[in-house]
Amino acid sequence: MSAKDAIYIDASGHILGRLASIVAKKLLEGYRVYVVNVEKAVLSGEKNRVVEGYKLLFEVKTHTNPERSGIRRPRSPVNIFKRTVRGMLPMDKPRGRLAYKRLRVYVGMPPELANVKFIKYPEAMYTRLSGKYITVEELSRELGWRGASK
Repeated sequence: MSAKDAIYIDASGHILGRLASIVAKKLLEGYRVYVVNVEKAVLSGEKNRVVEGYKLLFEVKTHTNPERSGIRRPRSPVNIFKRTVRGMLPMDKPRGRLAYKRLRVYVGMPPELANVKFIKYPEAMYTRLSGKYITVEELSRELGWRGASK
């Protein structure tokens, strides 16, 4: 793969799941994908419902030691996006694992990518939504993420 086989995406204003499915397809096609401003992606739904849905995942416990241990869940915008993409890849096959390694996700705009032309996908933009939405950054802060202060 050469440098021309890289795709640079600005996630600002994109719907999380729709963008993640596009990214997963590009990864499986063999492209290296860089996603910036992932904290500005949106999830559709009322804020309370979205946050409560994610918080339910934190209450899942294991049989081994239910008082102390549970399943690790992502809190940061980068890990929420990467986990969403990971769920759309065939991780039980080498092809899916190699595709996942080609994904790079950033909060904000890294200096080394400042002069690159970024792609936006109109079919994945939040303007398609008719109702309420919440950004990934707001969700992360509600889940306890403390990074990248405003």
